[in-house]
Amino acid sequence: MMNRLKNFPFKRVLVLGLAKSGTATCRVLHRNGIDVIANDLSADEKSKEINELKQMGIELVIGHHPISIVDEVDAVIKNPGIPYENIIVKHALKRNLPVWTEIELLHYLIDQPIIGITGSNGKTTTTMLVEAMLKNSEKKAKVAGNIGEVAVEVAEQITEDEILVLELSSFQLMGVERFQPKIAVILNLFESHLDYHGDFESYKAAKANILTKLTGDDFLIYNADDPDVLSMIQKTEAKRIPFSVKNQHDKGAWTDGTSVYFENQEIIQIEKIRLVGDHNLENILASVAASMLVGANKQGIEQALTTFSGVKHRLQFVAEKQGRIFYNDSKATNILASSKALKSFDQPILLIAGGLDRGNEFDELLPYLSNVKGLFLYGETKEKLAYLGRKAKIPLIETGATLEEMTTLAFTKSNPGDLILLSPACASWDQFKTFEERGNMFIDTVHRL
Repeated sequence: MMNRLKNFPFKRVLVLGLAKSGTATCRVLHRNGIDVIANDLSADEKSKEINELKQMGIELVIGHHPISIVDEVDAVIKNPGIPYENIIVKHALKRNLPVWTEIELLHYLIDQPIIGITGSNGKTTTTMLVEAMLKNSEKKAKVAGNIGEVAVEVAEQITEDEILVLELSSFQLMGVERFQPKIAVILNLFESHLDYHGDFESYKAAKANILTKLTGDDFLIYNADDPDVLSMIQKTEAKRIPFSVKNQHDKGAWTDGTSVYFENQEIIQIEKIRLVGDHNLENILASVAASMLVGANKQGIEQALTTFSGVKHRLQFVAEKQGRIFYNDSKATNILASSKALKSFDQPILLIAGGLDRGNEFDELLPYLSNVKGLFLYGETKEKLAYLGRKAKIPLIETGATLEEMTTLAFTKSNPGDLILLSPACASWDQFKTFEERGNMFIDTVHRL
């Protein structure tokens, strides 16, 4: 039996953007008797999804953004990636209409516990780990949000005994008002998506929306080693559960460098954990805390950590060829993610990087290049990264047009024992639709070598 919207305050809603989340939102609203009109600038009118919406009787406006459409509705639910400078969004805000993302609908749809996971890096790994820990502890869990399925459709189908584990981006959280997870997780904060948010303070404010409705009955799991996170959470009413790789926390998750603990209970020895990288230790601590709070057991957590080898496109082992090891870290869309990848390996690295130019420089990568013996650069940022390479006195710097070209060249110029790492430090949108498409291109190229 489907969950239904309860006390939903609007009768006619504009869904802006007909990508995955937009089409799902249209379907859910329609099934709940809400009058829906959908607007998209460039949707494929012949696609299966659009035809399905037409057959449901949903009014579609495709190919232009008539601002008069806003005058006909009570609220706007927009695709998370649509900027607030969009003419429809601006007009809606001018009229004081609510402008939400579909995450806000969960407030009206379900009462089941939600674990909401956000941060600049590590969200996907942490989300997948929590799911694995719960399932191995014989707890029912479903994953959605910024990963995999659209949250509102998963929530529509979720049963009373299931836990919803959500990966939440700043784009999604910027459009919530009453959304209230039972457990909120903030992994870290780092300058990211500034082309969308404008500045770091606005980005942090979007992330902080996960805290807005937390009460003393809710839990906040937070990175006690991150000063920006610590300043963000000062006013929350939620029960605070810290995690730290530096200090012991009797009320949280921590490590002494040998084992992982929750409160005063040893959970697992680090040498048994399959995931590589110091940054993953933070993700593991957050996952342990979140899963323990909703009833995971030590055995289930240990089973997850000894078998979980990582998320595709995030420090993913691809192959070993002629003594060279290939890793795909396409999900590293910013400097912090790439710096953590570079810290994870001791052997000589040939780094493949580059992508969308968001206006930033790359000097923060400088301290992490000591093992890098070659740079293979492509995309809009290749010259900026080449300049960084010269500052770091990296002996081998190559620039080219495509990822495929640079991957092949890196293999040609490598020696046995080298690690060839795709960790772009940039978004993929100059040449690819998604980081997944970029990672798949790298994997395919490696397998063709």
